[in-house]
Amino acid sequence: MPSAGIRRHLRHGMLPQLAVFEAAARLGSFTRAAESLHLAQPTVSTQIRKLSETLELPLFEQIGRKVHLTSAGAALYEGCQELFSTFERLEDRLAGLRGVDGGRLKLAVSTTGKYFAPRLLARFVADHPNVEVSLQIHNRQGLIERFTRNEDDLYVFSNPPTDCELVSQPILPNPLVVFARADHPLAGHRRIPISALASEPFLMREAGSGTRLVALEAFDRAGLQPNIRMELSTNEAIKQAILAGLGISILSRYTLGLDSDPSQLAVLDVEGFPISRRWQFVYPVGKQISPTARAFMDLVRDEAKVLVQDHLTGGAHLPT
Repeated sequence: MPSAGIRRHLRHGMLPQLAVFEAAARLGSFTRAAESLHLAQPTVSTQIRKLSETLELPLFEQIGRKVHLTSAGAALYEGCQELFSTFERLEDRLAGLRGVDGGRLKLAVSTTGKYFAPRLLARFVADHPNVEVSLQIHNRQGLIERFTRNEDDLYVFSNPPTDCELVSQPILPNPLVVFARADHPLAGHRRIPISALASEPFLMREAGSGTRLVALEAFDRAGLQPNIRMELSTNEAIKQAILAGLGISILSRYTLGLDSDPSQLAVLDVEGFPISRRWQFVYPVGKQISPTARAFMDLVRDEAKVLVQDHLTGGAHLPT
């Protein structure tokens, strides 16, 4: 039976307040917490104030324009993570009792994964229409942060972290190639040395991107430094910059293979490319995979070859 203190907190509606507090603590901002929870910012402030009054302890302090956790707030945040993790495990166990169709699926993928993940999810939902699905798209660093906090059921990495205990299952090839505008002087040349790219204006993904990491490693192996003209935060922005004549870039071939009109872009035949990478399902060691997540993994394993054949290696619409 819950203690008197716990019963008192439940009467005060503490659980919704804890959810608001956890978001504000995790994001370091009341405004960002409000955006994340789809609430008005004054509502977030009110909920946290009421929680602080119930606990009779200050939870945040404002220094300048930033809010920081007090020692009590830090202790509460740690407890929230444990509490919500327990709720997640309970929900997964109940979902398991309901079976696949009664469950939910929280999937987080790195940015290039947006080119194929919705197709696979659509196929999965067609078979399991009652499953509640959530898809989060982040660069590699954002994905690692979600993985560390165990926020999702499954993660799709092309370049998983090496300093975390994890389980991985390869699912799809993810070749990285050099893109240029179709009328670029190097288009159509064979076996271009990577040294020929060093003087080309280069369009680079932002810090924290796995694609950026691989591109820099490729130049570093050749003892070269790329001539970075511009950093952009999405593959689509880089493609538009290439079309505008601003430079060349290293990207996943998926960014072209799923394009409705790839004729204005060319894949340069550069020595050492494509760089072979594979998309992988990743989850923490010891994580209990729900029946719903397991069913999705099985579907992806069965559908991956079709996806690659139709949308990545369909030579008729992939210029080389």
